[in-house]
Amino acid sequence: MTDTLLVGIDGSEGGTRAAQFAAKRAKESQGNLIVAYVIEWSPYSFNTPQENEVRHKRREEEISRAESDVIGPVLETLKGEGVEAKGIVRHGHAAEVLSKLASEEKAGQIFIGRRGLTKMQALLFGSTAGSLVQISPVPVTVIP
Repeated sequence: MTDTLLVGIDGSEGGTRAAQFAAKRAKESQGNLIVAYVIEWSPYSFNTPQENEVRHKRREEEISRAESDVIGPVLETLKGEGVEAKGIVRHGHAAEVLSKLASEEKAGQIFIGRRGLTKMQALLFGSTAGSLVQISPVPVTVIP
């Protein structure tokens, strides 16, 4: 197991709790912490070249906004608590992206907050946490 921990955040209270829990574990183990935010994005879209240009620009704007509005404040809070962390923003399906990031970054564990989907939404679409637990190459801790 490596000393790198990965936490997925989504701007929710659950994501904040997951980041705090992961930070505590990273601090205790003197490990590295990666804070990841995934912008849901499907590659399965058939567009004209002009639409693809607009889509690409929108992706870049979303990444910039996520870095400043979501990842940045979390990293600043963690830094104030004495935890150095690296932030990553990606597009895609959250569970798939976090699983891939764990492999790329050689993370030994993933932390994620449990999202408050309604029972119907969870039945129809599943949850990110549930999907991640099934496909992750490393242990996943789901924070309530």
